[in-house]
Amino acid sequence: MHLPSTNVSAFCTLIHEECEAHKQAAGRCLALFKYCFPGGDVIAKQEVRVNEAIHAREVRVVDEEGGILGVLSVPEALRAAQERGLDLVEVSPASVPPVCRIMDYGKYKYQANKRAVEAKKKAARIDIKEVKLRPKTEEHDLLFKEKNARRFLEDGDKVKLTIMFRGREVTHPEFGTVLLEKIAEDLKDIGVVEAKPVMAGKTMSMVLAPTKTAGKQGASGTQPPKS
Repeated sequence: MHLPSTNVSAFCTLIHEECEAHKQAAGRCLALFKYCFPGGDVIAKQEVRVNEAIHAREVRVVDEEGGILGVLSVPEALRAAQERGLDLVEVSPASVPPVCRIMDYGKYKYQANKRAVEAKKKAARIDIKEVKLRPKTEEHDLLFKEKNARRFLEDGDKVKLTIMFRGREVTHPEFGTVLLEKIAEDLKDIGVVEAKPVMAGKTMSMVLAPTKTAGKQGASGTQPPKS
């Protein structure tokens, strides 16, 4: 029976931690990683053996502090884990003998799943908010548009600034470029240019992405200092 993919992903993460913690040779790490892509994505779902489910006669044991207890029989390793009130988890079944680690596996799975959820939230789709302007937008309208763009960036969203040309205005795209560059300069404390101004038909657009601190400012409710 295979474990749910979330638990397998947690196992893959654990394998990575083992290699990093013990600085194992590249060839040995490759043996460990044959179940996973780099980064923990699953190639072949393998059951994580815990406690009595471990089949090997003897295992190399790493304690909860990362110390090496040596090669022990499975009963001896289980006893060592039970004396600590913890679990014996097979983290490297491909090794000879297999490597097991003493840990609170339930707690580890909970923390690994929690980290995965948090990572998924951070990697969630970022909305792109659009702010439309004209090449000859009046100053007060421009300030209003910039205020909206600033708010979007503070919320962690990207902003697509679109300038719409009408009639003969399209023969002077430089007006749009100057306007977009001015906005980028005004918002440089909160956003960076991700896509430079590009003309497409009768519109010119530029994309601003929030800086690393933008989302934090929006979450804390702090406002940038006014000039």
